[in-house]
Amino acid sequence: MHMFLYDCNRAAEQLKNNPRHKSYLEQVPLRQLEKLFSVLRGNLWGQSLAETMEQIQRERTIDPEEDLNKLDDKELAKRKSIMDELFEKNQKKKDDPNFVYDIEVEFPQDEQLQSCGWDTESADEF
Repeated sequence: MHMFLYDCNRAAEQLKNNPRHKSYLEQVPLRQLEKLFSVLRGNLWGQSLAETMEQIQRERTIDPEEDLNKLDDKELAKRKSIMDELFEKNQKKKDDPNFVYDIEVEFPQDEQLQSCGWDTESADEF
């Protein structure tokens, strides 16, 4: 089995940037090609489609408790890419029908936050 089948990201990039296929795949998102390669890889490894899709979902989910400082550069770049994609997906743009400019939100004040001991004492006590 070729090494590119293990690294779906690299295989997708190679396919998308191949001059022979570039004009056909220009409008196809890289993530979609990666997912296609992941499905093919799962099939070659004998996984069912459900197992492969579950694995893809796990790979595309960010664990908020994960310490990103412990990741190598490749894994960190992968996580950042996922976060960027989620940000783009959830971002409201001017053309969106639900877009509202300059939203103001008032948050309820917590009484404990209002009176902090360090800022209520006078300077003479220091």
